[in-house]
Amino acid sequence: MAQAKTVGLPPSDSPAAPAGNPWLTLLAVCLGVIMVMLDGTVMGIAAPVMGAELGATLQDMQWVTNGYLLALAVFLITAGKLGDLFGHKRVFLIGVAGFAVSSLAIALSSGVTMLIVFRVLQGLFGALLQPAALALLRGAFPKEKLGQAMGAWGAIIGLSSAAGPILGGLLVENVSWQSVFYINVPVGIIALIMGIVIIKEKRASILGKVDWLGVVLLSGMMFSLVWMIIKAPEWGWGDAQTLGWLAATVILGAGFVWWQSKAREPLIPLSLFKNRSISIGTFLMMMVAFAMFGAMFFLGFFFQGVHGLTPLDAGLRMLPMSAGMIVASPLAAVLLSKLGPKITMAAGLLVTAVAMFLMSQLTVDASFVATGLPFLLLAFGLSPVFVGATEIIVGNAPMELAGAAGGLQQSAMQVGGALGTAILGAVMSSTIAEKLPAYLGPQVTQALPPGAIEGLEKAAAFGTVPPQVTQGQPQQAVDLLTNAVHNSFMDGMHTAFIVSTVVMVITAGLALLVKSGRKIEDAPVHIG
Repeated sequence: MAQAKTVGLPPSDSPAAPAGNPWLTLLAVCLGVIMVMLDGTVMGIAAPVMGAELGATLQDMQWVTNGYLLALAVFLITAGKLGDLFGHKRVFLIGVAGFAVSSLAIALSSGVTMLIVFRVLQGLFGALLQPAALALLRGAFPKEKLGQAMGAWGAIIGLSSAAGPILGGLLVENVSWQSVFYINVPVGIIALIMGIVIIKEKRASILGKVDWLGVVLLSGMMFSLVWMIIKAPEWGWGDAQTLGWLAATVILGAGFVWWQSKAREPLIPLSLFKNRSISIGTFLMMMVAFAMFGAMFFLGFFFQGVHGLTPLDAGLRMLPMSAGMIVASPLAAVLLSKLGPKITMAAGLLVTAVAMFLMSQLTVDASFVATGLPFLLLAFGLSPVFVGATEIIVGNAPMELAGAAGGLQQSAMQVGGALGTAILGAVMSSTIAEKLPAYLGPQVTQALPPGAIEGLEKAAAFGTVPPQVTQGQPQQAVDLLTNAVHNSFMDGMHTAFIVSTVVMVITAGLALLVKSGRKIEDAPVHIG
């Protein structure tokens, strides 16, 4: 069986020299990936409106986010292998077309189940886009200009991420939540046409096979884990169903590890984890994604549900983090080169911990400064870890496993995001269930009809009061219910961010155990 090879970028006069116009290739692939980046940042704005219109629960909305993230996480490494097998241009174009079509299907969805299914499909096609886009850039640019291309790539991705909350707010407020997904259709068509015409690919040798059993075992393990975490507050942590899904997670995880040790071309080579720095770097990547996605997910509900902001105003409140990352990312690269990964990443994680603690102190009527400061700190805390963990994972990997290490890094980020929304959502749900009856008081709790408390708990997870509960009630009763829902939401959010604060402090200690690897630009380029 042919083995995957990892080679350096060819010189411009070699037989494998870059093909086509490199800067037009950059534009074409960026158009495709911009769709994925925009979807990642607009969901925090669109989710509250989507949930309200579709009658979704917090668990439903967690799966709208987590289904997408898990599909990305599990399929990213496989997608890179598919590019090796069938050509990165072909895989990229399929990803663009599929992402646009699944976005259209999401916009046309009439129920939560359809929405989740199409979000999973969207994640699968998004996974095809990302590794193929990077591979095409590496093939289009000569080595001496690759740094410029990566800088331009990072700036475009940063700007699209920063524009996401504003664009999402404008569309949701003035058109509909569906328009957030409709917009991917014309962008996808333009990217598809440009990709067909502009991108030229000189194929590497057809190498390797896809570890489909590894994909199935890893997917099953991650689904079982996230499903258990989301449902445990409803079932009870000691319930037979919770323990059953926990057992399934352990069995599938053990099966995945066993198979990876036996497979001739494993999905994730276990030899990577023999290096302590790679293992810690992977964990760091998961934890910063845990913090970032958790913050974006719940603060969207806070701004629109509790704070009463419009979608556009909520987008403006989130702008400091997205815009801050444009400045923080290149600054992080400079600090990493001067101070090394240990100090830089540990400091970044402590800054992230401070941001999370400040978020745990937000009040119902928090000002723009009160919310903007922790978001800005989050940008400057997360960026050194994203950049540094990537260097550690790729830089400490053996030459022949550099491509697998790159896929591992991207997957760790998506897994961390899914776990962040699932675990912090479980913390929030448990806190709301405990606090809401106390805020209502025993008399009101007993006077409410059967099932009303459960309905209020589900609504409180969005920071809202169901209209059917307040209909016909005197203003005093409406105020009592509203205050109880808002206060229990705030307690849940505060507890979730305290958990995040503790996690970031512990993770900062782990960052001190890593060692530097090769610089990313010196690492080999995986082409097959």
